[in-house]
Amino acid sequence: MRPSSRGSTDDSFIVGIAEVLMCRQKARNALGHVFVTQMRSLVSSLHNDSSVRVVIFRSQVPGTFCAGADLKERAEMNHSESDLFVHGLRSLMTEIASLPMPTVAAVDGFALGGGLELALACDLRTAASSAQMGLIETTRGLLPGAGGSQRLPRAVGLAKAKELIFTGKVLDGQRAVDIGLVNRATEQNQDGDAAYKEALSLAREILPQAPIAVRMAKEAMNRGMEVDVTSGMAIERMCYARVIPTRDRVEGMAAFLQKRPPCYTGE
Repeated sequence: MRPSSRGSTDDSFIVGIAEVLMCRQKARNALGHVFVTQMRSLVSSLHNDSSVRVVIFRSQVPGTFCAGADLKERAEMNHSESDLFVHGLRSLMTEIASLPMPTVAAVDGFALGGGLELALACDLRTAASSAQMGLIETTRGLLPGAGGSQRLPRAVGLAKAKELIFTGKVLDGQRAVDIGLVNRATEQNQDGDAAYKEALSLAREILPQAPIAVRMAKEAMNRGMEVDVTSGMAIERMCYARVIPTRDRVEGMAAFLQKRPPCYTGE
C-alpha cells in the first residue's frame, strides 16, 4: 500500500491528486493488522497536506477492491482482542471520512463487508458495472462494525439500508448507482480499471475548483448532516466566513469579471 499522484493512463504526474494504492495480493486486500496500520499512516500523512486536492482509493489486485476483514486473523483473536481491532478499524474509517479534501473510492471488483465500509467512508464512489458490493456481516453472524450501519443509511436511505444489511445482499455496480450507493458506474474494460478511470475523470473535474472552497463545502455538508437545519445554517455561515478572506475568492471574482478561467492557488 502506498500513496501516489501518478495517472495510469500516461504515466504523467497529475498535480493535486493523491492515490492510495492497495496491493495485498494474496489476501485480496483483506483488512488485517499490518494493512490497517499502513492505511492509518497514509491517511494521517494526508490530513495536513495542502497540496492534495483529491484523494483516490483504489486497488492493484485484479477483481478486488477490498475483500473486508481478514477472517484468518480474526479467528485467532479472543473476544477482547476482536473488539479492540474492530474499534481501531472503525476509527480508521472515521479518519478517512474526516480527511479535509474530497475522496473517491474506485471499486473495480469485490467490496464486501469492511471493503464496502472503506468505500462508504469516502465522499464519492465510482464502480465498474460488474463490481460486487455488500455489507455481508449478518451472513457471518455479525453486523457492520466499521461504520457501515451508520454510513449506508445516510447514503441510500434507512429502509433500503436495512434491507441490504438484514439480507446481506450483494449488488453489482449498476444496481448500486441506481440506489445512490455509488455516484457513477461504467462498463469494465480489458485492463480491469474502468472504475479507476472514472474516478480519475471525476477528480479532474474537481481539480480546477477553488480548493479551500471545496474543503469548506465538504465540512459544511458533513457537519450539517449531523444536526438540525437551523444548526446546519450556522455551520454553513461559519464555513462561508472562512472563505471570504481568501485570495482564491478574490481571484474567482476577478476571473468572472474579466471573462477568463480562474487560477486558484489554495490561498
